[in-house]
Amino acid sequence: MRIISKFIFSFFSNVLALLAAKYFIAGFHISATLYGFLSATLIFTLINLFIRPVLKLILTPIIFITLGLGIILVNAITLYILDYFSPDITITGLTPIIYATVIISVINLVVHFSAKRLYKE
Repeated sequence: MRIISKFIFSFFSNVLALLAAKYFIAGFHISATLYGFLSATLIFTLINLFIRPVLKLILTPIIFITLGLGIILVNAITLYILDYFSPDITITGLTPIIYATVIISVINLVVHFSAKRLYKE
């Protein structure tokens, strides 16, 4: 049951994050259809749940040496994987992927901590 609730929470958090990235970043394009947007969000959620932990394990030395800033590299790689696997999303260049990584990371961090706070009370 815990994995299902984590999946649903992560899905809605990624919906907000991808919407913000689409709105604020010029080179970050998502399909205009609802189906395309939801499928890109679903793929991104699955990447975050299954591939991201493996990437974090592999890149642990880099994350450790950079005092945690290497996690930005992990997040950028997950966005690159999303761009590769989803035909509904297009990221043009390195600058949009870096900006999208920062925006998505911040939004997921804020939503995650606010949900933990609500869950505690």
